[in-house]
Amino acid sequence: MASHRRPKQPSRARVTVLTTAAAAAVAISSQAANAAPSEKPSKDEVKAKVDKLYEEAEHATEKYNGAKEKQEKLQKEISTIQDNVARGQEDLNEMRDSIGLAAAAQYRTGSIDSSVQLFLSSDPDDYLDKASTLDQLSSQQVESLKKIQDKQRELAQDRAEASEKLKDLASTRTELGKKKQEVQDKLAEAQKLLNTLTAAEKAALAAEEERASRSSADRVELGDAPVGSGRAMAAYQAAQSKLGSPYVYGASGPSSFDCSGLTSWAYAQAGVSIPRTSQAQAGAGTRIYSQSDLKVGDLVIFYADQHHVGFYAGNGQILHAPRTGTVVRYESINNMPFQFGVRI
Repeated sequence: MASHRRPKQPSRARVTVLTTAAAAAVAISSQAANAAPSEKPSKDEVKAKVDKLYEEAEHATEKYNGAKEKQEKLQKEISTIQDNVARGQEDLNEMRDSIGLAAAAQYRTGSIDSSVQLFLSSDPDDYLDKASTLDQLSSQQVESLKKIQDKQRELAQDRAEASEKLKDLASTRTELGKKKQEVQDKLAEAQKLLNTLTAAEKAALAAEEERASRSSADRVELGDAPVGSGRAMAAYQAAQSKLGSPYVYGASGPSSFDCSGLTSWAYAQAGVSIPRTSQAQAGAGTRIYSQSDLKVGDLVIFYADQHHVGFYAGNGQILHAPRTGTVVRYESINNMPFQFGVRI
């Protein structure tokens, strides 16, 4: 007769675990059902975030410009030093050859003296120290050896300076790469936000930018606005000729610009060399702290960290390259935190 065993009951611990898991699953499902769906940011919210990212990108752009300018300067300085070292080495070789020829002549005549022997020991310092006690040392030999010593010291200093500048150049290149990446990251983040907008929202933003960007044919009516010097006006007019040109970070013309790229390019057309970055341009002339004292052609510096610059255009307007996604255009001076003007 078959035995009938009683089914094994699940342990109390297992029942507890299963019950707890089921309750948790129900709670999570309930919370998910009741949770409000994440709201998509509005067009204005996206624009505010994008504008902030563009401002941060411009700040990084000016740092990038500064590192790039420093790199170019260091490269020129290193090239000059290396040329000097090469020429100096040639001079040194000629001096040594001259002394060597003199020694050879003395050797052939059997008259090589102890002074030349000391020199040929390849220790000119030791030679000069001892030479004062030697009657055989001619004044001409003393002068020749001193020149060799001076040239050796000069070359050693030049080589040391070149070595330090090469280290600085390597560091600057690293900084340049970091700043470039920072700009690219900010712009990529801004583009990602813009991609969340609908086609209609994107069109509305584009229309706003179009209204803000006046055409190249437009001109601010100067009226009785005071104008700057001849060269300042020449620079301003050069900038006017670029109305409608796109903003591109790191660009300094002639077809695209960032903010300081436009001002430095325009002044170059007027025959005036000014620094590349907005921060450096802020110290390139006389500062004008009152907007009422500004003249057309003065530079205008914005933000506490001085990361933006444009031209004063008269009647409370500036001419500048605003930021990524815009073009060279006129804009109210009050659209950004004014710091001071700079009269070159």
